[in-house]
Amino acid sequence: MSKHERWSRLLELLAAEGKLEVEEAATTLEVSPATIRRDLDELAEQQMLVRTRGGAVAHGVSYELPLRYKSSRHASEKQRIAAAVAELIGEGDVVGLNGGTTTTEVARALALRAAGGRRELSDVTAPSLTVVTNALNIAGELAVRPQIKIVVTGGVARPQTYELVGPLTVGVLNEVVLDVAVLGVDGVDPQLGLMTHQEDEASISRLFAERARRVVVVTDSSKMGRRAFARICGLDRVDVLVTDSALPSEMAARLSEAGIKVHAV
Repeated sequence: MSKHERWSRLLELLAAEGKLEVEEAATTLEVSPATIRRDLDELAEQQMLVRTRGGAVAHGVSYELPLRYKSSRHASEKQRIAAAVAELIGEGDVVGLNGGTTTTEVARALALRAAGGRRELSDVTAPSLTVVTNALNIAGELAVRPQIKIVVTGGVARPQTYELVGPLTVGVLNEVVLDVAVLGVDGVDPQLGLMTHQEDEASISRLFAERARRVVVVTDSSKMGRRAFARICGLDRVDVLVTDSALPSEMAARLSEAGIKVHAV
C-alpha cells in the first residue's frame, strides 16, 4: 500500500470514527505502528488532523476530507453517475457546477462528450457548452478544452474543496442565467432537503439552484438519508437526482413522491 493510499484510508477512518488509535489503525491497514505514527505526524503537519497521545482526532468540529483525498472513494459509482448526467445536457446549454468529486467527474464527462460531438465545420471554433463554476479544479481542467466556454466566479478559495465562496462569488452568479445546475451535496434528507458541511458553500450552491431552469443533484447512495450542518434547499427545488444502483427503494419512492425524477445507474 502506497503512502497516498494509506493517508486516504486513515482520513476515511478518521471521518467515520472521529478519532484514531495507532495500534488499531496499524492492524486495520496491516502496517507497523511506526509507519502509522509517521503518517499521522505528516498529516498533522498539513493540518489534516490533530495528533494526540497514541493517535489522532479530527481537525475541527465538522470534519471534512479535502478533495484530493476523497477522489478515490466510490470512484466507479461517480463515473457512472457523471456519464448519465452528461446525457441530460443539451448542445449549447449553460451548465452550473459547484465543487466536489462527483461534479468533477461530471465536468470530465462533459468534456469528453463535447470533444466527441459531431458539429458543422463552420462551428468547430465555437463552444458547444458553457460551464459556470466556482470550483478551481474544475475550471483548471476545462480551461484547456476549446469546445467548452468556462466562466469562473470570483471569491475566496476554500483549500479543502477548491471552491470559491463569498460576496464576489455571489456577484458573478447574480449576473448569469443557467439552463441547468448540477449540484454535488454531502447529504440528502427527505425532510430537510439538500445539505453540505459548510454554510458558505451551501449559500453558493443555493444560488446556483436559484439561477437555473433545471436542478440536477449528483451523489452516490452513501449520502442518501444523511444530514450535514448546512442546508442548501428543499427537495421541491430539485428536478432530477442521479445516483448509483445501491439507492434504497424506500428512499427512491420518497423522492419520486416529491416529484423528483430519479436515475439510479
